Amino acid sequence: MYELLPDRSIICIDMRCFYASCMAMLHNLDPMEVPIAVVGNFEQKGSVVLAASPPMKKRFGIKTGSRLYEIPKHPDIRLFEPKMEFFVRMSMEITNLLNQFVPKEAIHVYSIDESFVDLSGTEKLWGPPEETAKYIQKSIYSQFQIPSAVGMGPNMLMAKLALDLEAKKTNFAKWTYEDVPKKLWPVSPLSEMWGIGRRTERSLNNMGIFKVGDLARADLEMLESRFGILGNQLYYHAWGIDLSPLGAPIAEGQISFGKGQMLMRDYRTRREILTVILEMCEDVARRAREAHQAGRTVSLGVGYSKDAFGGGFLRSRTIDEPTNDTMKIYEVCKELLDEYYAERPVRQITISLSKLETERSMQLSFFDRQKWKRRKLGATMDYLRSKIGPTAVLRAVSYTEAGTALDRSQFLGGHKK
Repeated sequence: MYELLPDRSIICIDMRCFYASCMAMLHNLDPMEVPIAVVGNFEQKGSVVLAASPPMKKRFGIKTGSRLYEIPKHPDIRLFEPKMEFFVRMSMEITNLLNQFVPKEAIHVYSIDESFVDLSGTEKLWGPPEETAKYIQKSIYSQFQIPSAVGMGPNMLMAKLALDLEAKKTNFAKWTYEDVPKKLWPVSPLSEMWGIGRRTERSLNNMGIFKVGDLARADLEMLESRFGILGNQLYYHAWGIDLSPLGAPIAEGQISFGKGQMLMRDYRTRREILTVILEMCEDVARRAREAHQAGRTVSLGVGYSKDAFGGGFLRSRTIDEPTNDTMKIYEVCKELLDEYYAERPVRQITISLSKLETERSMQLSFFDRQKWKRRKLGATMDYLRSKIGPTAVLRAVSYTEAGTALDRSQFLGGHKK
């Protein structure tokens, strides 16, 4: 069944313990020998470990997601706060190095520490793709002292699976279509496979599907009736089949625009909470507008303070017409807050816009003559922020004590620049 499928030489390269490796390079340390942890904020004992070197994981059991208070006091341990601007700059320099081997069109940056590279057709320049991939690894280490792991496959999916399921243990792994039955099908739990989350895993388990092999042998019509387009994708991915061009799974997989924020203190009044919600709606709407998308479903999540025994709610509302208008999204969030807020101190807020459609599906209304003007106003504000900076245009609430936009502008990726 694989004879007519694409058989390219695609690699997925992951910078191992990227943040920790960057800090190790700055301080002339070996991340494979020294226990290193990059912690979000030294001033907060509950701050999250963003990256940990292999010795930190092996010797002290501290890994990404651990908390600062869990790290033992030991003379060998080195702790650092993140330098996000430096990390981004390093990521860009690594991409520039990749560009020495292939054109930019053959590189897809998946995240700050992970990229896909299509090595197809480079044989006459650099020799066999496997050797080229290993030479790229050596070049990155030689130039930046950052170790890496590489998965290679005939498509993006297989390259990513080779990376996640094998290369992160062995540094390099190449998977072919022939490897699917022996390497992919035994994988369990299903969430170990790229693209399957916990919720989907539970749904598949309820259908008697526990391994990727079970998924490959499942009835396609049954999967499509249960999951729609996702069911079709799950079935073919279980066979290692991915027809997407480089980068397409990321773009086509965008099912929502979301924003989450952990507040630095308890927000106790409805007015304060609405201030942050409005700022977050602005961010969500801007991202939707930039992607020329509009959504019908608005979701609001609120997490209460642990001092108030935790808990919270997550509720959604679907509206008649798709929107990417900040104030429309805000009004829906306001309604949800009015209905479900339990008048307790709030410490976390999440907002998302889903059930996306192309912006072209938005219709002008005889009853709302300001709709197009609001869209143009939003686009103008977006342009000014992209040109001058995120604080170029802010709503007045951002200058109140409850506003967080000004403080967040000093951060990159949620952490110190």
